[in-house]
Amino acid sequence: MTTMEFHIAGAAPGTPRRAMIDSQLRTSGVNEPWVLAAMAALPREDFVPEAQKAAAYIDRAVPLGNGRYLAAPLVHGKMLAAAEPAKTDKVLLVTSGSTYLAALLGPLVGALTQVDAADVANGIAGAPYGLIIIDGAIEQLPDALVGALADDGRIVSGLVDRGVTRLALGRKAAGAVSFVALSDLGIPVLPEFAAPKGWSF
Repeated sequence: MTTMEFHIAGAAPGTPRRAMIDSQLRTSGVNEPWVLAAMAALPREDFVPEAQKAAAYIDRAVPLGNGRYLAAPLVHGKMLAAAEPAKTDKVLLVTSGSTYLAALLGPLVGALTQVDAADVANGIAGAPYGLIIIDGAIEQLPDALVGALADDGRIVSGLVDRGVTRLALGRKAAGAVSFVALSDLGIPVLPEFAAPKGWSF
C-alpha cells in the first residue's frame, strides 16, 4: 500500500468512495494524486436527489431530473486530469444541473465562474478566461464560448461525433478553437449545444 492510499480522506477501504477510486478511476488511467485526493474528499451523494443517493458512486451518469445528469466519476476524473487546473487559472465552468464539478474545481484554481448551459446564449460575463470546462458533451461550440476563451486558452469538453461522445481538449488560436479527441467516454449530452438540423429528403 502506498503513502497516497493512507491519506485519501473520506475514502477508507470498503467505502463506496474508495471503490470509486480503486475500481473506476485508477483502473481507467486516472492516477494523478491531486485528482484522486479531490474526488476522494468530496461526497458525491451530496450532489444527487435523495432517491439517487445509493447510486451516487456507480460508473454511469446519475439522473438529476428535468433531463439533467451528474456525469459518471470517470468523466469528471478525466476532465480534471485533461484540464490540469492551477492556482493561476481563471476558469469558466459550464454546468448542467450539478455543482459537483464546481466543488471539485474551486480549491484548485485561482478564480471560478459558473454559468448554466441554458444561459450561455445570454452572454458570458468576466471574459476572457484561460480555461473553460464544459460539464457535458456538445455538438457545436457556441460563439459565446469561443469569444470568452482567451488567446491560447484551453477548453475541456465532451464532443458528440455521429452518436459517440468523446472527451476532448481544445486550444484557441487566431480566434478559432481546435479540438483533439482524448478518449471515448459516456458523457451526458447537453441539448443546449446541439448542431442545427439540416434538411433531409
